[in-house]
Amino acid sequence: MARRGRARRRSRLRRRGPALVTAVLSGLGVALPPSTTQDEIWAGYFSGHYTGARKALAQRIFANSGVRTRQAAVSPLLEDVSGWSTERRMRRYQVEAIPLGKAAVSRALEDAGLAAGDLGLFAVCSCTGYATPGLDILLARDLGMSPSVQRLFVGHMGCYAALPGLGTASDFVVARGRPALLLCTELTSLHLQPPGTRTDIQQIVSHALFSDAAAAAVLTPQDQNHPGYAVREVAAITDTTTADHMTWEVTDLGFRMGLSPQVPSVLSTHVRTLVDDVLARHGRTIADVDGWAIHPGGPKILDVVQERLGLDDAAMSASRGVLSAYGNCSSPTVLLVLDALRRRDRPPDRIVMLAFGPGLTLYVTLLEGSTLGT
Repeated sequence: MARRGRARRRSRLRRRGPALVTAVLSGLGVALPPSTTQDEIWAGYFSGHYTGARKALAQRIFANSGVRTRQAAVSPLLEDVSGWSTERRMRRYQVEAIPLGKAAVSRALEDAGLAAGDLGLFAVCSCTGYATPGLDILLARDLGMSPSVQRLFVGHMGCYAALPGLGTASDFVVARGRPALLLCTELTSLHLQPPGTRTDIQQIVSHALFSDAAAAAVLTPQDQNHPGYAVREVAAITDTTTADHMTWEVTDLGFRMGLSPQVPSVLSTHVRTLVDDVLARHGRTIADVDGWAIHPGGPKILDVVQERLGLDDAAMSASRGVLSAYGNCSSPTVLLVLDALRRRDRPPDRIVMLAFGPGLTLYVTLLEGSTLGT
């Protein structure tokens, strides 16, 4: 009888399957290099590299970028790297990125109430610097992560990398039931291009927008005693017919950005369908979303997304505020917007994160307060 009873219990467990684990974003940490104003950078450095009509155009681009202050690990006001070789820039990347990443990771762990040794996965996204041993190895060592921690480095995905990074980290949490941490660190200031390329309009736009930052996110199995945002879905669409619209080329003098003015038009074509489809799979519509973390690639991109999604100015305020205060920091930027939403007096319950980059690729992530839904 006892054996038959145990067999029946095992059968019931097999039918039910394992308990479903939900990955929750339970901690965020941000670290920023020294800041300066857009006007200071223009007057103190870039204004001297243009003349005549081109100078007037460049000044308008800087003034209309939506950026008021920005950060640089290597400021052109103090140190001109435009003539440096890529090798020299990569060596400097390691020097500057390690303390910045360490600060962001430490703050995220503290926010989540975890120690570095608790992590099962440590993922790093960066498209502005490469070395081996890299940030994943050196920070795991310096912060005291377990020798058995799994590591992942994601490179050259660009501005949208945080969202596939979140997807991978959340999948790990669901599959293994252990915490994961994602770090996005970018030092775009190391890729200042030499004077010969600065007259190119795409380079002017790039120099007017991009900035440096690090942001880290901790994902843990759902625990009602430590609430956060449950990761409900991560989805993407890539329009490969427009692959040449956004590029990040490795040259002998750093990495050079290519930005087509057609990028906002491509986003306009795809963003509404992508967002609607994700929300519909969860029985939601745009009206059910009270928090929008949209990657501020530039003012025109935000304008297009706002128009296509039918959002009011309040819904866009966090993204526009981050663009103004920090610039476009590539992969960490959407996490900076999420952090701004979390710090509000009344944080939103349901958040859609959107980010865009080479491909052209659009990524969307749906987050819900972990006490919502099932």
